[in-house]
Amino acid sequence: MQEEIRLLDISVISDVHLATIASKAKSLLKYLKSIQPKMLVLNGDFIDSWRFSRNYFPKAHLKVIRQLVKMIEKGVQVVYITGNHDDVFRKFNNTRLGNFSIVNQLELTVGNRKTWIFHGDVFDHIIHHSPWLAKFGAAAYGFLTVINKILNSILRIFGGKDMILYKSMKDRILKEKKVLTNFELAIANAARSKNIDLVICGHTHIPADKTITTEKGTVRYINCGDWVEHFSAAECIEGNWSLNYFVSDTEEESELPGDELYIPDKNQLYRSILEEMKVPYYF
Repeated sequence: MQEEIRLLDISVISDVHLATIASKAKSLLKYLKSIQPKMLVLNGDFIDSWRFSRNYFPKAHLKVIRQLVKMIEKGVQVVYITGNHDDVFRKFNNTRLGNFSIVNQLELTVGNRKTWIFHGDVFDHIIHHSPWLAKFGAAAYGFLTVINKILNSILRIFGGKDMILYKSMKDRILKEKKVLTNFELAIANAARSKNIDLVICGHTHIPADKTITTEKGTVRYINCGDWVEHFSAAECIEGNWSLNYFVSDTEEESELPGDELYIPDKNQLYRSILEEMKVPYYF
């Protein structure tokens, strides 16, 4: 029995990190198929150009791209906001192709509230003052992901459930932490200086929905989280925003049934191009 499709005005997802082992593309694909938004915002680090390799882009990741194309064809406005891991796309800022656009930030008025959506890395001092440390952290994160994958393979042999090692470590560090971070405070101050009522970001991989009061006033802060650890999205229905955690029974190691994706090899691609050009081939 097909699951009911949820109608949304806007869905904002962040930090998918396609092209990396850490990305949970199959769960994301299931989420995208479960919603029908008027606008879908990909809020940075959607494709991870820092760790991109031509040798690693699995079928599940291609299926996510294909699903986005389908959504665009059906009239969904897809807005790609650039982040630090996909900053190579920032040179295409304000590019628009039909229902698809690339921007560095997005300002909307939703339910009479001024809403500001951006990735958030511009407020991360480490990115700007110690870029080598950010790159090192990304590499360490990738190494931990490989260890996590091996650990989950062993757990499955003994009937155990998958675990996300880095999520457990982060949750333990942040447990009961109530103090605002410098990152959150800087964003809140910047938002109030622009008379923004609601700001939505990503980058930290820590989903949150809170009200921040500064000397300049009060702003609602939503961090839409990520699709590596938390499977979260900021969603808007009739002007009301909420943070949604998607629960999927899809196993990342298995293929989704009935959703095969044919990927031709190089020779097949070459043949198809020559056939399209009506040129004979000799191999």
